[in-house]
Amino acid sequence: MNIEKKIWPQFFEKIKSGEKTLELRLADFDCKPGDALVLKEWNPETREYTGRVLEKEVTYVIRTKDAGFWSSEDVEKYGYQIIAFK
Repeated sequence: MNIEKKIWPQFFEKIKSGEKTLELRLADFDCKPGDALVLKEWNPETREYTGRVLEKEVTYVIRTKDAGFWSSEDVEKYGYQIIAFK
């Protein structure tokens, strides 16, 4: 399955270079090994897509509820997932 997600430029670049090989995302969508994570670069200042896209194969997913990036309501509802890719 292809899963499309926005990603900010600084993280897009780190993934493109190979420096960053995982993502921490709110677990509000289904994701499993073998899926394609399609990362579409999003500029938060202009609130537009840049047109750059990366596709990564999901190799491992961990779900948890112990982190502090999203509202406690969303964390309680969805939990977290850590997505590794190659």
